[in-house]
Amino acid sequence: MKKFFLGIMIAAGLMACEGDRGPQGPPGVNVVGQTYEYEHVDFIYEPANNLYATILNVPPEIEVLTSDAILVYRLEVQNNVETWSLIPQNFFLPQGTIQYVYNHTDADVELLIDGDFNLSGLDTGFTTNQIFRFVVIPSDFARDPKINIETYDELEKAVHQQDFQLKEFNP
Repeated sequence: MKKFFLGIMIAAGLMACEGDRGPQGPPGVNVVGQTYEYEHVDFIYEPANNLYATILNVPPEIEVLTSDAILVYRLEVQNNVETWSLIPQNFFLPQGTIQYVYNHTDADVELLIDGDFNLSGLDTGFTTNQIFRFVVIPSDFARDPKINIETYDELEKAVHQQDFQLKEFNP
C-alpha cells in the first residue's frame, strides 16, 4: 500500500510540472555608460597646499547617479600615438614624484596634481592644455575583477563583450 501511495505522489508531482507558460518577466536592464571629454584643461597652482587643481562640471546631458563610478583618463601622445592612461598616474621627475589624482561628485570632477617637492615651478607640459576623458559607469561594472579598466582601449573591449553601451558627448 505504501508503494502504491508513493507511486501516486510521484506521478502527481511530475504532472504538476506541466502547464501553460506563465507571463513573460520584465526585460533585462540595458546598462548604459556615458563618456565625455574636456580639452584645453589648465590647472591652477595653490601655494597653500602645494598642488595644482581644477574642477570640471559634469555636462548637463550626462546623468550621474550617486552610486555610479567616474573613471578619468588622461591623454598622452607617445611616438605620435594617442594613449589614454587611467588616473591616478605617477611621473618620476628629477625633482621628485608628481601624481594626477581626482575625486568626484555627481555634479563635478576635481582633478589634482600632487607631488613630494615644491610644485610652483612644475613644467607647464603637465599643467596646461591637457585633455581628459571621463567615463561614467555603474559601480558594479567598474568593480568586476574580469573587467580591465587600466586603459581606455581595454575598457572599450570589455564594454563590447558585455551588454553595455558607451554614449559619447563632447561638452
